[in-house]
Amino acid sequence: MGYTGLARWINAPTASIELIHQNIMRNHQGQYKGKWSLSIRSYRSTLSSIPGYQVHAERSMCALTMNENVFVLLEDPAAPMHVEYQQKVAELASTQPGVTLPPPVHYRHAFPTLSPPGALEQLLAQLRARWVPVRQTSGSAAGQKGQGTGQQLSIEGHVYAIGTDWLVRAGNVLLAGGAVKGMFLEAEYLPLPTMPTRANERGETDLQFLLSNLLLSVLPNVPDARIVAVTIGDAQWEEILWEEPDEAEQTKAAEQDDDDDDIYATEGDLPPTRKGDWVGVERDRRSAFLIIGALKQEGLL
Repeated sequence: MGYTGLARWINAPTASIELIHQNIMRNHQGQYKGKWSLSIRSYRSTLSSIPGYQVHAERSMCALTMNENVFVLLEDPAAPMHVEYQQKVAELASTQPGVTLPPPVHYRHAFPTLSPPGALEQLLAQLRARWVPVRQTSGSAAGQKGQGTGQQLSIEGHVYAIGTDWLVRAGNVLLAGGAVKGMFLEAEYLPLPTMPTRANERGETDLQFLLSNLLLSVLPNVPDARIVAVTIGDAQWEEILWEEPDEAEQTKAAEQDDDDDDIYATEGDLPPTRKGDWVGVERDRRSAFLIIGALKQEGLL
């Protein structure tokens, strides 16, 4: 698995999947690899219904099922972000040396990965957790539904290989009633697990340029198509993929000998696999976060 680019075709017609299939197979000598199927559910907390318990804002939860994993994005608007907490720690250290700021109970975002599919619903039911589907009706109907599945929409499409370096995924966004709300296109460049840092004068890397060009080439020529790239900044990735510094890794790096004059590469010279690289479950995790973010921004979640 490799670095992935995502695009959203907001006003894609219902026949867009077939048009893309024909374009990839005829003009790119593509190879059909199988189905692309995702399901997405959203929930909200009901903490304000607890007598005597006050909350500034209810929490939200979106769960995206991809293959055998469920990626769950939780958000508490009242909790601080990692960056905000670090800034307060730095300010306190400069104004009141020796005084420490205790960490919050939790941060604004959490993005755990669960397995197998269905484990989240079982956990909510067993704990009688105060989460309900966002689209759930109020009153007696809500009480009858209980926890529910919360499934609101799905992405259904196909996966193609172009040569040996590229995978392309294309799928329609389907609401619970079957209505089509555009589509997603995803291009994955298999040889690289991470984004190179060198950028051109437009602020984009060569790989980003390749990804955008490939996505544009597989799109059919449809008048007035509304297509946007789905991206987020490095600061947002750091917030979502936050990892506390590993002292063992820092010590190991400091002990490495930088004066080795051996011109031949050794096993230790190979770049290590880092948490957050676009490989394995981490690639799926990043892809899931981009898809959830795009649908939330459009108000579909």
